[in-house]
Amino acid sequence: MHKHVEWDTPGDASVDAHYAKDEQHRVTPQPGMMLTARYHGASVRVQVEAYKDGVSIGKVAALVGDDGKRHDSLGELSVGDLVRLPDDKRAFQAPPEDDED
Repeated sequence: MHKHVEWDTPGDASVDAHYAKDEQHRVTPQPGMMLTARYHGASVRVQVEAYKDGVSIGKVAALVGDDGKRHDSLGELSVGDLVRLPDDKRAFQAPPEDDED
């Protein structure tokens, strides 16, 4: 059974909104693909196992904090959890933050 996740809104990084302007380049997620979403400010990488009706189902492959560091868990979500990721919650990978002080 999948874990219920309250994904963050992707905002400016929304994959769905980006491809709404350019439908010809929209790709339907396939098994094995890696998708990104936001959760508690972190980037979550999900490896797709199945896709149906605008929702990808897959396992959390990585949790990357806004500091760029990988984590085994964050809140109620852990690497290896089976999750559902709706297309409207998909996000582009956040760029790494500069380490300038």
